[in-house]
Amino acid sequence: MDVERARTFLKALPYVVETQQWGDNLVYWVGDKAIGGKMFALIDLSGGLAHGVGMFSAGPERFAELVEQDGLIPAPYMARIHWVAAERWDALRNSQWEEGWVAAHQITLGKLPKRVREVLAMPAKEQAKLLADRRKVLAEKACVEEPAKKKRQPPK
Repeated sequence: MDVERARTFLKALPYVVETQQWGDNLVYWVGDKAIGGKMFALIDLSGGLAHGVGMFSAGPERFAELVEQDGLIPAPYMARIHWVAAERWDALRNSQWEEGWVAAHQITLGKLPKRVREVLAMPAKEQAKLLADRRKVLAEKACVEEPAKKKRQPPK
C-alpha cells in the first residue's frame, strides 16, 4: 500500500470527503464535517505523526486483535475510541488495509445521527446547496467568534 493507492480506495467509498488538516494529514470523513460528518481514517503525508503512516477506527471488537500485530499500535489520542495506527505501510497487506478501512467506514456510518444520514441520502444537487448554505453559516459564525476571543484574552 502507498498514499496514492490509499487515497484512491478511500475516496471511492460512499459519502467520503477528504480534507487536509493538522499539517500534512489527509483526513477521511463519512459525510462532510459541515453537516456533522465523522472522521474514520487519517493518512500522514509528512511522517510527522511520530507514530506511523496512518490510522483508522477499528472498533472495540477488532482493536485488541490489531494492536497485537507487529507494526500496529494504539493510535495516539484516539486509542480510547478504538483507533489503531500503522507504523509503516507494510504492517498490513493491501487487502487488510482495505478491509480495515471498509470496516472503519461502516462503523462510522452507523454512528452518524439520523439527520446527517438523511442529508447523505438527498439528491446531489440538493445536498450541494445545503452544504454551501451550512458552510456560509459556519464562516459567518467564525468571523463573529474571532473578535470575541481577542477581547477575552488577557493583555501581554
